[in-house]
Amino acid sequence: MTRRFSPRVAIHRGASSTSAQRGVGLIEVLVAVLILSIGFLGMAALQAKSLSTNNSAMARSMATIAGYSILDAMRTDVAAASSGAYNTSAPLKANACPAADSTLVKTQLNDWCSQLGATLGKTETTTGAISCSGIRGDCLITITFDDSRAGTGGASNQVVVTKGML
Repeated sequence: MTRRFSPRVAIHRGASSTSAQRGVGLIEVLVAVLILSIGFLGMAALQAKSLSTNNSAMARSMATIAGYSILDAMRTDVAAASSGAYNTSAPLKANACPAADSTLVKTQLNDWCSQLGATLGKTETTTGAISCSGIRGDCLITITFDDSRAGTGGASNQVVVTKGML
């Protein structure tokens, strides 16, 4: 004769083991969410630092382009550039560009100064200076601008110097 178990009979586990396991899944989920949120905050901070550093690199690139721009403009008028007509006794300030008149030198200096203001900020700290020697046509272009927006790596007086020949 085969014995059959009644459906009412169930294997009994200790009550203490089931009550001790309650809520463990919820704690595991909360710890996982905490770890993920810390990771996402770290990624957001990394992204913000990357954006500010890229902004600073773009500003330095724009200053370099502006230096080459005035050198190219001076190459269209080599005689005046070699004689020192483009040399600035004081740095040109982007917030107070010299007035353009009918001469090519003043017009190009005004355009260059306006370019500095448009790309690097139209402030008193954005300046450009030109110094050319007539002997070999060596020119030194010095551009200063505020790069403090770059965060901890930025300086309030970033200087980009371009040296070239006419």
